[in-house]
Amino acid sequence: QVQLAESGGGLVQPGGSLTLSCATSGIMYSRPGMGWYRRAPGKQREVVARIFINGSTNYPDSVKGRFTISRDDAAKTAYLQMNNLKPEDTAVYYCHLLGTLNWGQGTQVTVSS
Repeated sequence: QVQLAESGGGLVQPGGSLTLSCATSGIMYSRPGMGWYRRAPGKQREVVARIFINGSTNYPDSVKGRFTISRDDAAKTAYLQMNNLKPEDTAVYYCHLLGTLNWGQGTQVTVSS
């Protein structure tokens, strides 16, 4: 079965950086499409980054230029590098296998001084 496990969340000051990791298991193809999503209190979950099977990426305007998604195929791990973090980035961040109902449990990111 497919399993996804996020790690790397925590407390960071505005302007700081964090890198989130998503370790995967049970995926049958070597270059899966992966996404990072977040849910802030009182809001619906929103996509923050996607990397497709051909290697192209996509970001919403809210994080474009600050967040970078990447994938290590040998390690079967996806990453989200977050720079210049803002208080509005505070949320639970989830890893997702694109085109499926497979999600991780989430990791909390809190941006505060």
